[in-house]
Amino acid sequence: MVKLRKYNRFFIQFIVAFSVFLLISCGGNKYYNSKIEGKQIGITAQSGEVKSIDAFVAPYREHINKDLDNVLAYAPETLDKSKGEWQTTIGNLMADMTIEMGNPFFLSREKKDIDICILNHGGIRSILPKGNVTTRTAFEIMPFENSLIIAELKGTEIREMANYILKERKPHPLRGLEIIIDKNTMTVKSLSVKGKPLDDSKTYYVATSDYLSNGGDNMVFFKKAIKSYDMNYKLRNLMIDYFKKTDTIPVITNKRIILE
Repeated sequence: MVKLRKYNRFFIQFIVAFSVFLLISCGGNKYYNSKIEGKQIGITAQSGEVKSIDAFVAPYREHINKDLDNVLAYAPETLDKSKGEWQTTIGNLMADMTIEMGNPFFLSREKKDIDICILNHGGIRSILPKGNVTTRTAFEIMPFENSLIIAELKGTEIREMANYILKERKPHPLRGLEIIIDKNTMTVKSLSVKGKPLDDSKTYYVATSDYLSNGGDNMVFFKKAIKSYDMNYKLRNLMIDYFKKTDTIPVITNKRIILE
């Protein structure tokens, strides 16, 4: 932290400069500022620290660290978003937990069930390491303030979603939608939702984030939603609640995208 005497020196310089300005102004001439210069002053260990401020912050820091390091569950192995072409174990977990934790709220409020969940691969910001899973783990995986949105889409938009996934070739977290790809032509061969063939005229309820529901990551099919439901439930809080109720984190490997 910058030492207090540096602030005092700056304050004195400011007073002197301001006094000179007033004296010049009184002469009747008009002066205009033609240039403003600034300089970045880095905060380094060389600047020292203000012990009184550090002492003031310490109890709050300790309280926050205690909450963040509270053990919620256990992971038998590391879940990593970089391991998998079409899907990953951490992506599968995130999609599954979103439906598991979000559906009771949606069912209670709207008397409907979530059919599909899609999130974005880029939104996963960390691995879920083997060992104790804490509140800090959730903040590291999902540092953003994204909320759970349920979008009402027609089957035609679900088909657009599948083509988007095929074009992107990224392991976006996915649940509820099974995509069969022709490995020779690399085109969508068939689609099913919760085990039933996709019906283009039917309405489906898709869980996602507020960022994606607005067309983020080029998921423009969400802009065609008939209606969107804001669950007022942060995805990170959803994750923490899931960890709290889960003793051992499952390693989910069942396939949602299949090449034939």
